[in-house]
Amino acid sequence: MYIGKVNVCGMDTSKLPVLKEKAKEELIRRVKAGDESARSELINGNLRLVLSVVQRFLGRGESPDDLFQVGCIGLIKSIDNFDVTQNVKFSTYAVPMIIGEIRRYLRDNNSVKVSRTIKDTAYKAMQAKERIIAKTQREPTVSEIAEELEAKREDIVVALESIVDPVSLYEPAYSDNGDAVYILDQVGDKNDDKNWLCEIAIRDAISHLSSREKHILSLRFMYGKTQMEVSNEIGISQAQVSRLEKMAIEKIKS
Repeated sequence: MYIGKVNVCGMDTSKLPVLKEKAKEELIRRVKAGDESARSELINGNLRLVLSVVQRFLGRGESPDDLFQVGCIGLIKSIDNFDVTQNVKFSTYAVPMIIGEIRRYLRDNNSVKVSRTIKDTAYKAMQAKERIIAKTQREPTVSEIAEELEAKREDIVVALESIVDPVSLYEPAYSDNGDAVYILDQVGDKNDDKNWLCEIAIRDAISHLSSREKHILSLRFMYGKTQMEVSNEIGISQAQVSRLEKMAIEKIKS
């Protein structure tokens, strides 16, 4: 999709109007006064702005037409919520709103399912981010977003990370002398998807062990201590250490 091509929602993009800043200001004043014709004119006059934002999100498997329509929703919201008393250009305010709307659409259509609670937190975080950008004209820090929402910084990090598009390990990272280098190649020479699955399974199994079982396995296999050394350290017999160690290993295997 490119501006000047007839391939977006059946629209001839080369004929889209371009409004100057003074014309936008006048139309916004009329919109706030309830002029519906001015609202339609303002929407049509900013469709190129929507197209420019949509181009940032192409190549993700989503339909350009769908992204354009979602971007238009963001444009309409920015028109309805724009505060004429603020010393901010309309386009400066509208772009984050359009981006936020598209990101929400991509998040809700993500193949990786995220809990509703985390989604809601992410949605609120994106809204807070847009408000801060509108006020400060810069990208806010995670701490600023957390303060705005009166939430924990780590909760905001988890929420925002949850809506990032997943990347396949087999997606090319770059090409070296004509040979594609994949993300998997950057993880480690001996790592593949089976190694990752095994590690996840082992970590999950260990998480279900008791604290004593975890401690014994740690001393035995991370610090290389003998069963007798472990028994002396934690104050139980060597036979008990052997039995607990065997039980823990069997739990992990099962």
